[in-house]
Amino acid sequence: MRLADLSEVEGKNHIMLTPKQRLLRALRCQKVDRVPWAPFLAYWWESQPAEVQAKGQIEVLRAMGADPLLRGFPGPYRVIHSNCQERSWVEGKRRITELQTTAGCLRWVHVYSSHGNTWFLWEHPLKTEGDFRIFEAYLDDIRIEPDYELLANAMAEHGENALLLPLVGLFMKTGFQSMLEHWVGTEELVYALADFPETVLDVLGRLRYLDVLTVKIAARSPGEAFIFWEDTSTTNISPKWFRAYVAPAIQEWAEILHANGKLLVHHACGHMRALLPVEAELGIDAIDSLTPPPTGDVELWEARNVLGQDVCIIGGIDPVVFLNSTLAELEAYVCRLVSRIPPEGLIVANSDSCPPGVSFDKFRLVGQILREVAD
Repeated sequence: MRLADLSEVEGKNHIMLTPKQRLLRALRCQKVDRVPWAPFLAYWWESQPAEVQAKGQIEVLRAMGADPLLRGFPGPYRVIHSNCQERSWVEGKRRITELQTTAGCLRWVHVYSSHGNTWFLWEHPLKTEGDFRIFEAYLDDIRIEPDYELLANAMAEHGENALLLPLVGLFMKTGFQSMLEHWVGTEELVYALADFPETVLDVLGRLRYLDVLTVKIAARSPGEAFIFWEDTSTTNISPKWFRAYVAPAIQEWAEILHANGKLLVHHACGHMRALLPVEAELGIDAIDSLTPPPTGDVELWEARNVLGQDVCIIGGIDPVVFLNSTLAELEAYVCRLVSRIPPEGLIVANSDSCPPGVSFDKFRLVGQILREVAD
């Protein structure tokens, strides 16, 4: 799967790579002309004024001196429901959603937080074994078809200026993680696996089948690399559960994509230290948003020692540090980071989402530092 290092970037830097070339070589752990800078603009972007958003993320990232890496582009497929209907309405600070299937109705509730300006999942839809059976009917109603036009057009539009990372997975993550986060919740999933394990495993089997369909379709698309929002963290999954329920699915996805010359990026933005030995075995090409303390629990150079040289690491700038540091403090932080980890297989980024209060000059400073280090 790994491509040979290209001769023009061996030794002294002789050429200037395009942003897309730089990112792809970094993902393949090849030599690059400089370490890529690929900030993750989630939450920061939504807070920007209309005149900034009108420019589009690619132009704003280029103005930051960044290598545009568009995480989470829509997957190259359509999910079609024939006999299920969803409706949602708001009651005060509660948003209620109902999903009507041929076997019954599922219901969940989000609560609005004015402090965070976002909606939090308050009540999960799968509460009883009967709800799992209704969910099975929902999954059995799904049909997935290729839809490559949006991705192909975007790739043609952006050319060498950006690398698009479309999503794979029915719910943009493995089936088990989607149950932890969205359908059941961590505590109730523990009880469900103890009380009616066969039913839970049956649902997981259906989810894995549909997930694989999305990956197989993606593997035949024009896309070069793909991502899934696993949000992996030992704050909600143990290494034992991760190895048993998540790792086999990720390994299967990686094998399918690699067989078609594609790359797989695992978005893992939480506490990852205890999971890194398993990550090293998955066959993934990169971990996105690997987060150091205080938000995460592992430094990038520590992760490199566990992962070896064949997994690209994307991240390194903790969001709390990014927000609260002065420019001088941020410069010292980034210089320390890049001095302690080899440049091959590294893409510097703010790890996971970006606080809205981060100033534009901080983004630009990181790009300047990485250029100066390369020179």
